[in-house]
Amino acid sequence: MLVTDILRLSTRMFRTNRSRTFLTILGISVGIGTILFLVSLGYGIQQFILDRITTSDALLSLDISTGDLENIKLSDDSLLDIKGMIGVDKVSPLVTTQAQVSIDDIATELTANFADRDYFRLDGTIIKKGEFYEDEDADNKKIILSSSALQLFNVSDEEIFNKKLNFVFFIDEDDNDKGSIARSFIEAEGGFTVVGIIEEENSNYAFLPRSLGQELGFNKYSKIKVKVESEESLNITREAIIERGYIVSALSDIIEQANQVFKIVQIVLASFGVIALIVSAIGMFNTMTIALLERTQEIGVMKALGATSLDVWTLFLAESVIIGFIGGLGGIFIGMSGGEVFNYAINILASAMGGEKVDLFATPWWFVFTIISFSTIVGLITGFYPARRAAKISAMEAVRYK
Repeated sequence: MLVTDILRLSTRMFRTNRSRTFLTILGISVGIGTILFLVSLGYGIQQFILDRITTSDALLSLDISTGDLENIKLSDDSLLDIKGMIGVDKVSPLVTTQAQVSIDDIATELTANFADRDYFRLDGTIIKKGEFYEDEDADNKKIILSSSALQLFNVSDEEIFNKKLNFVFFIDEDDNDKGSIARSFIEAEGGFTVVGIIEEENSNYAFLPRSLGQELGFNKYSKIKVKVESEESLNITREAIIERGYIVSALSDIIEQANQVFKIVQIVLASFGVIALIVSAIGMFNTMTIALLERTQEIGVMKALGATSLDVWTLFLAESVIIGFIGGLGGIFIGMSGGEVFNYAINILASAMGGEKVDLFATPWWFVFTIISFSTIVGLITGFYPARRAAKISAMEAVRYK
């Protein structure tokens, strides 16, 4: 039997049993669409969260600190030593101290961080409103506040940009005679202007230009950000820094752990879709079995006219594969359409509650091709047994079958 004959006969079901064929394909489409919808939701949430906390530079960065070690300090010498290592592209230090900030008649304490522009890029910091300051003398009085710190002053995001802030920085120094810590302070002259706000609800802090910290005499670093030249240099540079006694951590470690968690979530979500697909496959198996019983005499006539068992087997298997393939295409349409509708509804709700629009669904193209192939394979497996039974039917028994 020619391939064209097999295709013509196997697609005849769309003309003779339209309703049953449509419902079978719809069942497969719903199962495939459910898998696509849930897995795309998992991918979308993963991409949304990781995009918020990472940049390409942040993934190639290392955080260097001393922890609770008292005999090791991070200074300009440490900065030069690390900068001269093979594989290191950029270094950016951070100075952290406590400060008192006042706006009009309101004063509070928060954490003051002195950092240059590169630090934000290596840390993956994202500005909610405003912009970053530049490493220029003209920007020495410009600062960035966390949204949590902003709430302490009871002013809105728009109002803070028109306010002048005053800083008093505290310095903790060891009092060797008394074995305690003495606290002194430095009052910064002139008002500071907020140029940016960072979305942070759990920590009160401000970022100020590193050049200002140097002018005020802050030369002990609490942390150093190190960007390596490539992903291959990440572990090599880390080991070299650890050998010098420093504590090293990397955002890429957290991202890797997060990706593992998201993979588990995606598997769990896909499992619910697989259950729906199994139910659909049972319905498809039932359809093919009924088709076998209805066409038993037809099989006998075909064999009497010269059709072989292989021809009959191929015919039934082609029908199930076609149903599986079309069901996969329908599932792609249902899954993507459902995702768009769901995402649109979420964004309407977010806008009504004052939130920002988000995209919670992401569908890799490789997954689309994979799921179409998967549905086709499901059709192949589901139709294998009915096709095998049809191929084994005797021509004489099939002709006499009622």
